[in-house]
Amino acid sequence: MKLTLVGAGPGDPELITLKGIRALQQADVVMYDALVHPDLLEYCRPDALTVYVGKRRGAYSCVQEDINPLIVHYARQYGHVVRLKGGDSFVFGRGFEEVEYARQQGIETAVVPGLSSSYAVPAAAGIPLTTRGLSESFWVVTGTTKAGQLSADLQLAAQSSATVVVLMGMHKLAEIMAVFAQQGKTETPVAIIQNGTLPDQQLVVGQVGDIIDKVNESGVGNPAIIVVGDVAGLSQINIQAIVSSNVAE
Repeated sequence: MKLTLVGAGPGDPELITLKGIRALQQADVVMYDALVHPDLLEYCRPDALTVYVGKRRGAYSCVQEDINPLIVHYARQYGHVVRLKGGDSFVFGRGFEEVEYARQQGIETAVVPGLSSSYAVPAAAGIPLTTRGLSESFWVVTGTTKAGQLSADLQLAAQSSATVVVLMGMHKLAEIMAVFAQQGKTETPVAIIQNGTLPDQQLVVGQVGDIIDKVNESGVGNPAIIVVGDVAGLSQINIQAIVSSNVAE
């Protein structure tokens, strides 16, 4: 009996690790989330059981309290369970809860890290979270706590000069921008990236003071990542460079 947590990466199926692929190839059961690219299931054995346990806002979802015992059930019945989760299982993925529950039930566990969307998606959009002269560090903050409120850490992050990355925050975008505006940062660049690393990736860039209007105009929504800080403006430079290169060709 074994549980292996595998981080699927930020979206693009080619961004999973080789170790993650090997785990999928060895699994008897694969329990996968909503943001996992379906192409990754092609690495599973033909006789492997694949089980969707996705959780998405505003849609039917499998709650965590059901997922934990399901992992144990499948491990005892089939052997090796791979829990395939978007991004990295230990970055707002509740992966540790699943590992701890399995361990308490006497099941062997292993963790295969994945590329976290918190840094991989901005990178794919041309946004470095740190760069000399603009940002020396970055925060990664959840848009909603377990209680459904903004994280208290967001207030602290907004006071710093660091880049701030907000995950799962689009439904509270107005509240989040208000926190930064209260710190006098209405002109601070903001980038919002939907479906990062995928062919239908969309990028909207603005400032704290006008990003909500730009989002409404563009129709960008979940799943998306919010990047606040001077580095967010660098995506515009990269876009212009790409356009100029294409024109030159």
